[in-house]
Amino acid sequence: MRTDTDSLGSMQIPADVYWGIHTARALENFPITRRAISNHPNLIKAMAMVKQAAARANKEIGVLEADKADIIDQVCQEIIDGHLHDQFVVGVIQGGAGTSTNMCANEIITNRALELMGHGRGEYEYLNPNDDVNRSQSTNDVYPTSIKLAMILSLQRQLAELRALTGAFARKAVEFNDILKIGRTQLQDAVPMTLGQEFHGFATTLTEDYDRLREVIPFLSEINLGATAIGTGITADKRYAETVRRHLSEISGLDFVTASDLIEATSDTGVFMTLSGTLKRSAVKLSKICNDLRLLSSGPQAGIGEINLPKRQAGSSIMPGKVNPVIPEVVNQVAFSVIGADATITAASEAGQLQLNAFEPVIAASMMQSLAWMTNACRTLRVNCIDGITANTDRLARQVESSVGVVTALTPYIGYAASATLAHAALTTNASIAELVIEAGLMTQEEVEKVLSPERLSGLVPHTGAIILPKM
Repeated sequence: MRTDTDSLGSMQIPADVYWGIHTARALENFPITRRAISNHPNLIKAMAMVKQAAARANKEIGVLEADKADIIDQVCQEIIDGHLHDQFVVGVIQGGAGTSTNMCANEIITNRALELMGHGRGEYEYLNPNDDVNRSQSTNDVYPTSIKLAMILSLQRQLAELRALTGAFARKAVEFNDILKIGRTQLQDAVPMTLGQEFHGFATTLTEDYDRLREVIPFLSEINLGATAIGTGITADKRYAETVRRHLSEISGLDFVTASDLIEATSDTGVFMTLSGTLKRSAVKLSKICNDLRLLSSGPQAGIGEINLPKRQAGSSIMPGKVNPVIPEVVNQVAFSVIGADATITAASEAGQLQLNAFEPVIAASMMQSLAWMTNACRTLRVNCIDGITANTDRLARQVESSVGVVTALTPYIGYAASATLAHAALTTNASIAELVIEAGLMTQEEVEKVLSPERLSGLVPHTGAIILPKM
């Protein structure tokens, strides 16, 4: 054990850990979720990038000795590269507006740096977590900036998976391009369309969500580094805000801008609601698609049964041979969680007071979980479901042939009233609409075949072979 001391007193800290007394107090105070911030590697990576940018900025403007800045820089790079993540043990939900997370990062960086310098952990007279690693900073600008960077990193992964999923639906649209089926409104038979058109619609709506999510990134790129405690810039050199912004942009490869009003930027959490609401929209729409997939594959004998989902696992402990649509079901549940997280983020944003929102930890935890789960959901839906969907072509053909929905195509030629009469007759006799129209002498067989051709029924445009995916 080693002894660490803060303004409240001293504590015994395990000798083999890199964190210190502030982290130890957080472990005692916040045993809430039993989930550490190490569950969110992008947040740790983002925090290290911010600390690295701060060290470089402090060195450049001359407020931190070069040797100290360089060793801090080196340790931050280790963390960015994936090392020491297991040391970030503080819980994702914590009081203090993220202070425990910031202090934990300061302690880990300091003690690893001390080790590299040949000193013992906790020998802060050689390098100090607050005076050196946290120089020109406070939790109130480090934490929200790190959250925004982490969200961008996570959102980039989500966008990549969403784009890949869109491509999977687009490929199925091509595969099913000429397969005629009956469309449905209000769960009742409507008019004909193709299965390809249905899947193309899925791809189109996901493309729209991709575009909306990508549009949030510039808003997340506005940061308040240099604001320190409340936005007045206290303890920071006047050159610091621009210098640290430039270094963070270089380190991350992202185009960050410093907010024009740092007091507003320090207290405002509107961008988190924007991202959460946009992700919720995407989750809800994806869940609706999964509802459609479950309906279209229902049966297989007594349901709609138009498509076949890949068989992933046994569906029942009592009914042999039963297979359930487990992949769409799990995506549905992810959507439910995202909806709930959005409500949490909304409430936490509203509850902020005066110059700071104390509830950013639950905002961060909720948003990071939603992004991670949605990313994983998009991937499993693509790999374990969409790529393997097949069409039940025989069943689809029989449904179209026997459907009264095709009568709608005849109304311009025989009128609404006659078409309605034929529809009722078809339902009563199980005869096809085409047969009844010809028997009634309303149209010739050649005319009926032309009007009821797949191209005319579905408004199908010949496929060019091009698949349009959202731009990266």
